[in-house]
Amino acid sequence: MEEIQISNKRKMRNALFIAVLVFVLLIARIGYLQFSKGEWLTMMASEQQSLSRTITAKRGTIYDSTGKYVLAVSASVETVTINPTQIANSDKEKVAEALSRIFELDYEKILKRVKRNSSIETIAKRVEKEKTDELRVWMQQNDITSGINIDEDTKRYYPYRDLASQVIGFCGSDNQGLDGVEAKYDEILKGTNGKIESQTDAKGATIGTEGESYISAKDGDSILLSIDMTVQSIVEKYLEEACIDNVCTDGGSIIIMNPRTGDIMAMATYPGYDLNDPYTINNEELKNTWDTIDQKEKSEKLQAMWRNKAISDTYEPGSVFKVITASAALEEGIADSDTEGQFNCSGSIQIAGARIKCWRYYRPHGSQSLRQGLMNSCNPVFIGLGQKIGVEKYYDYLEKFGFFRKTGINLPGEAKGIFVKEEKCGPVELATISFGQRFEITPLQMITAVSSIANGGKYIVPRIVRATINNETKEINDLPIEYGEQIVSRENAEKVMSMMESVVSEGTGKNAKVAGYRIGGKTGTSEDGVNTNRYVTSFCAVAPTDNPQLVMLITLYNPIGEGGHQGGAWVI
Repeated sequence: MEEIQISNKRKMRNALFIAVLVFVLLIARIGYLQFSKGEWLTMMASEQQSLSRTITAKRGTIYDSTGKYVLAVSASVETVTINPTQIANSDKEKVAEALSRIFELDYEKILKRVKRNSSIETIAKRVEKEKTDELRVWMQQNDITSGINIDEDTKRYYPYRDLASQVIGFCGSDNQGLDGVEAKYDEILKGTNGKIESQTDAKGATIGTEGESYISAKDGDSILLSIDMTVQSIVEKYLEEACIDNVCTDGGSIIIMNPRTGDIMAMATYPGYDLNDPYTINNEELKNTWDTIDQKEKSEKLQAMWRNKAISDTYEPGSVFKVITASAALEEGIADSDTEGQFNCSGSIQIAGARIKCWRYYRPHGSQSLRQGLMNSCNPVFIGLGQKIGVEKYYDYLEKFGFFRKTGINLPGEAKGIFVKEEKCGPVELATISFGQRFEITPLQMITAVSSIANGGKYIVPRIVRATINNETKEINDLPIEYGEQIVSRENAEKVMSMMESVVSEGTGKNAKVAGYRIGGKTGTSEDGVNTNRYVTSFCAVAPTDNPQLVMLITLYNPIGEGGHQGGAWVI
């Protein structure tokens, strides 16, 4: 009997020990969950019990420089989502059929979404209100009161479709700027998204409406481009004609710049593309074989279509660059504009054992002044100037004119000049640079340099946006005009303008002469690479030369039409 009592006591003691141990472990577990994991578990519970739907902010509007023309705008549309847990099983097939029919979607895919055990599924983004109104009518007719959400959203539109396409750029499906101004000014344009938050039970069903909160979206600020819509339209029209008439296999570009402010009044690349449909290729031949091309090649072709050749592609400027050599020579006092017989063209010039020809080697220009040398685009004149200036001083001017750096225009993808290093620049290299060959710059760098002469000799930074507009106050905030150093004196800058006027009135650029207007210019022709038999043809114009208001650079890539590839032959 005594043994039985001892056994029972031992059992009770063991049971008590186990009970205490379990209690201690539970206390420890509760403490661990409360103090160590409490914050994380609270967050997870909040996420599971909360349903959040985004309200997309409207992107700011993009205007032309006048503020009269809207180049990009966000319009109100709607996005449809569903909460499958709130749709009765008996209604799921019916709901899937209606959604797929109204929004022209695949029924089987929509049915899978409707049957998922999730709290939110996106059905259709940024659809027109007439479609969502059709859905609202169907929901009312079929007594569907929960599980389908229709929320406000925005969609980007480009009223002028392909106008300034490579400048403006476009947005992705998430309303984020992907290219051009849309990408570079995304932080200003995009605004701040709002949201609708509601509380749900363990099954994902919404718990009434009293727990629902609405945070409104804050729309983005707008911007005023420096682009003038009227000027841009005219430029694009004539660029297209020039590229088609001259059979330019690689397209072309035009930039018009205000030399006093740096404003880019027009920047066009041909061919453009439809900003409302940026993933459709603009090449008819490629369209026919598009489905047979692999994804990598498709991406490369689209990137090339979106590419802004005026700022992203480098080229040999050819004889247009002689304006830079002339400016440096005048500033250094090596030559004057009208000293008769200062130069002599015998058809070629010998440099370090290499004979470099004038383009008119078969009928030499003979005795010339600097003005006549520029009018005739005579290579030996500018080779001689380059040798007199010297490598070190010439490279100083290249630096001052901005050819070793990006211009700083606020657009993505800008390139900069490609030159032989100064320490490796020998007599032949200096000779070819002096008349614009065997190095590469961008069209934007070239027009910026000429603009910096046209405004009186001071470096000017180009700009593509001139102001922002606050969405709430509508206040216009002008962006500053940026200048660099004085490169050449105003007196010498005016001499260059006068010589450029002579190029148009009597020289190689006379096709650009317009009665009643004082126009200056310089033609350019260069080979696209070495021994490629492909050419880049260009013309740079300034007007009026006595008080420059605009500088224009036209660049045609590989014109193979009957007009040939000489810069003076095809001026439009």
